Amino acid sequence: MDEGMTIAQVSECTGLTAHTLRYYERTGLLLQPPPRGGNGHRRYTERDVGWVRLLTRLRATGMPITGMRRYAEMAREGRDTYAARKELLEAHRADVLARIEQLRDDLALIENKINTYDKLMGEL
Repeated sequence: MDEGMTIAQVSECTGLTAHTLRYYERTGLLLQPPPRGGNGHRRYTERDVGWVRLLTRLRATGMPITGMRRYAEMAREGRDTYAARKELLEAHRADVLARIEQLRDDLALIENKINTYDKLMGEL
């Protein structure tokens, strides 16, 4: 019988520390606390790991913890929250796209400055 993954294994495959995983559990970001093995240690399922990976991507793209918590709360409520979850993700996507556009503008400015220095150094 597959007893799931240890917190160390989940930490290794997600890049999150064990401390962060415990924080996610303590603050209600996980769908449910991971079950415990016979020794009392957390045993994460593949579903838990998939959820943690989603949380990781949401956080990496700038979603605040409060938004992540709200998303988790709605997910626990079930099917009736599909539309609200979709709306939350669409709003987050719009924020991410706006930041990407800003980064493109910032990068263009940096590239322009690099080109200016190339020209100036070529004149020496």
